[in-house]
Amino acid sequence: MKERLAVLLLVAGLAPAADLFRDDFSRLPAGWLSQPVWRLNAAIQEYHYLPHRGVPLAPWENALCHLDAWVAGQEDGAPYLEQVLLNNDRLRQAHPLFVTGDAEWSDYTVEVKVKPLLRTEIAGVVFRYHTNRHHYVFALSGGDTARVLVYLPIEAKFRNLDARELGRAAFAYDTRHYYSLKVENSGARIRAFIDGKLLIEAEDKEILKGKAGVTADVPARFQDFRVTATDAGRKAIESRIREREQLLARLQAENPRPKLWKKFATPGFGTGRNVRFGDLDGDGRLDLLFGQNVQRHPYDMAHLTCLTAVTLEGKVLWQSGKPDPRNGLLTYDTPFQIHDIDGDGKSEVVLAKDFKLQVLDGHTGKLLREVETPKALPGPREVSYENVYGDSIAFVNVLGDKRRHEILLKDRYRNFWVYNNKLELLWKGEGQVGHYPYPVDTDGDGRDEVAIGYALWDHDGRLLWSRDKELRDHADGMMIANLSPDPKGEPRYYAGGSDEGVLVIDLGGNILKHVRLGHGQSPVAGKFRMDVGGLQFATVNFWYNPGIVSLFDWEGNLLAQEEPIHSGSPMLPVNWRGDGQEFILLSGNPREGGMIDGQVRRVVMFPDDGHPDLTCYVANVTGDERDEIILWNEKEVWIYTQDRPFNGKRIYAPVRNPDYNESNYRTTVSLPGWKER
Repeated sequence: MKERLAVLLLVAGLAPAADLFRDDFSRLPAGWLSQPVWRLNAAIQEYHYLPHRGVPLAPWENALCHLDAWVAGQEDGAPYLEQVLLNNDRLRQAHPLFVTGDAEWSDYTVEVKVKPLLRTEIAGVVFRYHTNRHHYVFALSGGDTARVLVYLPIEAKFRNLDARELGRAAFAYDTRHYYSLKVENSGARIRAFIDGKLLIEAEDKEILKGKAGVTADVPARFQDFRVTATDAGRKAIESRIREREQLLARLQAENPRPKLWKKFATPGFGTGRNVRFGDLDGDGRLDLLFGQNVQRHPYDMAHLTCLTAVTLEGKVLWQSGKPDPRNGLLTYDTPFQIHDIDGDGKSEVVLAKDFKLQVLDGHTGKLLREVETPKALPGPREVSYENVYGDSIAFVNVLGDKRRHEILLKDRYRNFWVYNNKLELLWKGEGQVGHYPYPVDTDGDGRDEVAIGYALWDHDGRLLWSRDKELRDHADGMMIANLSPDPKGEPRYYAGGSDEGVLVIDLGGNILKHVRLGHGQSPVAGKFRMDVGGLQFATVNFWYNPGIVSLFDWEGNLLAQEEPIHSGSPMLPVNWRGDGQEFILLSGNPREGGMIDGQVRRVVMFPDDGHPDLTCYVANVTGDERDEIILWNEKEVWIYTQDRPFNGKRIYAPVRNPDYNESNYRTTVSLPGWKER
């Protein structure tokens, strides 16, 4: 813990001098700071972990990981950092940000030289940074004004990042000169200077501490960034950081540590987050099915090219198609699953490939039956193929069997079709279908209703209700569940609605809560707070607001909001302790990943032992009801379990979504359950 604290204090600049931090940007290599990852689809970081987009930035952070906004260079022999984007398209949603420091920084002075290269929008300095939607800015604006703003985390209107202006002053500037912007903030007091002249004074208590940095909505250059504090202020910051690290060390010591259980290589056939889990060989243990794909469109519409079935020991059971390591990464869903669809106790693989819906024998990969996929129907971003290529597959129960033996196939955003297990079409639906459905029996008749998009369909294909037309961005992930403290409480619909934020809807289709917090996705539900009744659910933001984790109670009231990462995450619940409290897995990275609790604190961290951390899955594979963590990249798989046995007469055994309905976009719901030991 002492070594970690020393590193934090060094990064924060807590040396005996008055500087908290100082940088002239000379350490940054000339050129793009996101080369070569900017050539990939920016969505790669929705559910894969990348430490950066090509160039290590520490101690700086690109707070909007998917924006390739920053370039370094030299001007007249002096280094600079340049923001290169004209941020017109989403100006109301987010702003390019380059930040550094610590959340405990307070009562400091921050200054930087700014040279706007266009005068239409803001360029300036960031202070009291909490999240990329919640921070202060002192900036030049419009060619003739200086402004102090505080950006607010919750929107009143769709795609409109709200801000309060705390002050403005006339200040004419050009694009040929650097201007020295300085902010002194002490407690609530803010004093803003340009070239040594005080222009704006204000008081505001929205946020009283946080990181610092630079921002611009137009191309602009920055030089000579500096953050200073008094000796008393520096010591207070140092004390708070030490207390925080001591608390985290204690919390981490109270939890089991991850211990390596198994690892194996995936030569040539490895992939990113495109793996399915199920018992393929009939031995009662989990197996893995790796899918490789080739993209047919800049954003989506992937076609499966190779499937490789592997045991937990790394033994290859079968392979279909030609493996190629170039085809491992993806930024979308793919239509293949593992499930026993005929009830004979043996798993099949159901997939859409080459415009056919197919069923394969799970043990051998042999083709059992197939039909042509449906004719393509109009929809956003659809390719002009005669037939549907297939976006994702889910299993539902609409015929009254005790298990889900019917197949739901959807296209990217508009249509879906339901088949029986003989591949005969039963019915089809249309709407703003979002990414992945959630089947659940809401009326107790033994058959599933299907929540898909902002709509609920009955088992016979009858639309029960829809809010598709009034909600303007798709449902990135949704669930229907009873999260209330009352076991007999009525289930509610919960959604991470992309730019619509978070929604809570009753079973009649009435919106009960709508929180516009930016691009909310990857919802997850579980028991994350022992001091709050019922279950909680969380989302993580991505597009234009990446990395903001928001935790809610069952009614949709915001409990906590922090930005522990600057990218997306699958947001998986983890039954790590077995005592009833669950954590949320961010990633396997030993520094920026780990598991967070209901206060968004990293309470479990992975060892720095060279393991892969590209992506992850959570499953109980050792048999004691606690979860293991499966980490992998395109080359290898490592599996971690707890470093200590469970002690107790009963163990938490939550009821989760079945493995056969896996997706990069599914909402994982962890409902309470216990088992006697």
